[in-house]
Amino acid sequence: MPVVRDLRVLLRFRDFRRLLAVRLLSQSADGVYQVALATYVVFTPERQTSPVEIASAMAVLLLPYSFVGPFAGVLLDRWPRREVFLYGNLLRALLASGTALLILGGVPDWIFYTSALCVTAVNRFVLAGLSAALPRVVDPDRLVMANSLSPTAGTLAATAGGGLAFAVQVVASGSNTVVMLLGAMLYLCSALAALRIPRGLLGPDPALVQPRLWAAIVSTAQGLADGIRHLLERRPAARAMAAMTAMRFCYGALTVMVLMLCRYAWSSTEAEGLALLGLAVGFSGAGFFAAAVVTPWAVERFGRSGWMAVCAGAAAVLEPALGLSFALVPILIAAFVLGLVTQGAKIATDTTVQSSIDDGFRGRIFSLYDVLFNVAFVAAAGVAALMLPSDGRSAPLVIAVAVLYAAIAAAIARSETQ
Repeated sequence: MPVVRDLRVLLRFRDFRRLLAVRLLSQSADGVYQVALATYVVFTPERQTSPVEIASAMAVLLLPYSFVGPFAGVLLDRWPRREVFLYGNLLRALLASGTALLILGGVPDWIFYTSALCVTAVNRFVLAGLSAALPRVVDPDRLVMANSLSPTAGTLAATAGGGLAFAVQVVASGSNTVVMLLGAMLYLCSALAALRIPRGLLGPDPALVQPRLWAAIVSTAQGLADGIRHLLERRPAARAMAAMTAMRFCYGALTVMVLMLCRYAWSSTEAEGLALLGLAVGFSGAGFFAAAVVTPWAVERFGRSGWMAVCAGAAAVLEPALGLSFALVPILIAAFVLGLVTQGAKIATDTTVQSSIDDGFRGRIFSLYDVLFNVAFVAAAGVAALMLPSDGRSAPLVIAVAVLYAAIAAAIARSETQ
C-alpha cells in the first residue's frame, strides 16, 4: 500500500522518527485531555447542557489564547523549538494534573476553565512548533509526503487517545480525574521524547534565537507585523489559510450539532451518549487516515489548490445528502467524509504554507494559523448555538454549511483561473 511505503521512506530519517514520537505522544495526550473536558462539560449527569453552554465553554477555552497566539508565534521563531517541546509538555503535564485535582475538589467552573485554558494555550504553541520544525527533519522532495503522514498520524494518535479515554469513561463511571491524570502522564512522556532530539536541530537559525525573554518580548510587535507582511506577500499561502479557516468554521458548526445529537437525540443516558460520541469520533478519525492515503495522489493529480477545491465541493454535496436525515448511520458516514475532506485540505494547506514561508517566519505564521482555527471554531459554535434546538436537529444549519462549502470550492477554483 502506498501509505505504508511512504511511511517506511520517512522512518529512515532518524530525526523525523524522533519528532514524530514527540507529536504522537503529545497529541494522544491531547485526545485524552479533550475527552475528559467534553465529558465533564457535556456528559456529567447533573448538567443539562445547551448549545449556548457548549459555545460558551469553547469561547472560554479558545478565545483568550487567540489574542496572545500571534505573540507566542514570534517567540516560537526565537526560542529553540526542542526546548519548546520539552518545557511545554512538562508544563502541560503539571497543569493537567492540577485540572484533575480541581475536578476532584468540585471547584467553581471559572477556576476549572482557567486551568483548562492554560493547557489549551500551551497545546497550540506546541502544535505550531511541530509544524514549523517539520521541514528541518525531511528533505524538500518529501515534504508533501511528510505533511500527509505526520499531522495525520498525530490526529490519529489524538483519536486513539480519545478512544482510550472514552473506554475508561464507559467502563468506570465518574472517572474524569483518572482520565486527566492519564493525559498528564502522556504529556510527560512527550517531554522525555523531546530530549532525544539534538539541540539546535529544529531551528530557528541561531542568529534569530534570543535567549532572554525580555529581548524577545521587545521585538514581538515588529516581528508580528513582519510575519503578517511576509504572509501577504505569499499569496498562495494566504489564500490556502483563508480557505482552510472557512472549512474549519464548517467543521466546528457540525461538531456542536453532533454533540447535541449524541447527548439528547440518540441516547437516553449520559453513558450511552458518550459511547455514541466516541463512535462518531472514530469515524471521523478513519476519515483522517483515508486523507493521508489519498492526498499525495490527489495533490499530484489536481494540485494543492485543486485538491482543496475538490474537498470543499465534495463536502458541499455529501454533507446535506447525509446530514438532513439526522439519523445515526448517515451522520456517522458524514463524519467519515468530513474527516477526509477536512484533513485532506489541511495537508494541502500545511504544505503550501511550509513551502512558501521562510524558516524564520514559520513559527509565527503557524501560530497565526492556529489562532484562525480557534476563532473560526468558536464563531461556528456561536452560530450553531443560535440555530440549534436542544436536540441538535437543524436543517437550516446543515444547508447553510453546505452553501458555505460550495462557496469555498468556487472561490478556490476562481483564484486558480486568475
